[in-house]
Amino acid sequence: MTDDLPAGPVPGPPPRPDGPSGGRDALRALAAPRRRTVDDPMFTAPGLPGTFRLQLFTAAGARPVAVATQVPGEGMGLMNGAESYAGAVWERHCPGEEVPPVWVERQLWPDGARQETRSRRVVFAGADGYRPHGPRWTALTHQELEDLVGAEVASDRGDGYVPRPAEPEPRLEFEEFTVVRLGRPRPFREPDCMPAGVPWWRRRLRQVLPRRGAQPCCWYHEGDWHTVSAMAIEVLRRARAQGVEADDMEEFAVAHAAAAGAGEWQTQALATLFSTADAIQPDSEGGYVNGQHRAQAMLEAGVRRTVVLRHVYEP
Repeated sequence: MTDDLPAGPVPGPPPRPDGPSGGRDALRALAAPRRRTVDDPMFTAPGLPGTFRLQLFTAAGARPVAVATQVPGEGMGLMNGAESYAGAVWERHCPGEEVPPVWVERQLWPDGARQETRSRRVVFAGADGYRPHGPRWTALTHQELEDLVGAEVASDRGDGYVPRPAEPEPRLEFEEFTVVRLGRPRPFREPDCMPAGVPWWRRRLRQVLPRRGAQPCCWYHEGDWHTVSAMAIEVLRRARAQGVEADDMEEFAVAHAAAAGAGEWQTQALATLFSTADAIQPDSEGGYVNGQHRAQAMLEAGVRRTVVLRHVYEP
């Protein structure tokens, strides 16, 4: 993996890689005194599924550094939209650069959220036109970020943030769901072990010959989704009997996992199934709002039933 990417608008073969590019040595090599030349509190572009604060730091002879900061509720999150967002900034603000700006994202989470607010550098494996691909994430401290750009970097959303107009709130409802009825996943983060979704014949075969156990390739294959899904169904049954609200389901599930002596991966996986921000959520057209990678892992393993989240809009 390398930061030496093919030129955006210029055809031809990509430059040859010159070694790993996501570590601390690479950060030191990229560091230079820059100044903030763009601070757009509501960056967006035609076709982009969201907004974010863009801080762009530039200097003659140095690669631009783009810092994207976003809060929940601005559309597609920074992680899911990394390729589109970085490409849009590249095309608009750095069109003469052969590679995209050094991309740093900061997804802000409210107090009390299980997710951690932190800065992360995204290293892309390549690019087609102005569209980078193959992102990999590395955590950065704020000091490391400021050392990289050689200037002060704002860590908040900024005064120019304009929240989206409030939409009618749906009722959140977790339900038991037959896994083979899930749409065909199209994973985009783990191409080595999830190359092409799960066709109908393979998902039926796995129902007859299920797979259990873990594989070391990625988090999604690191544990047994049969066990986690069985736990999720039991959690759902108990929660309904006790009248637990959807927003409290994640905490309820984690408590259940602790009482059952579940391991760290099982607890984390179970929590994702009951997170209102991260649950497997089929959409109305046979695709996914969220959860493609977990759905694929379940289909590959032959899991029969699991728990999904529905957004129910009242008439």
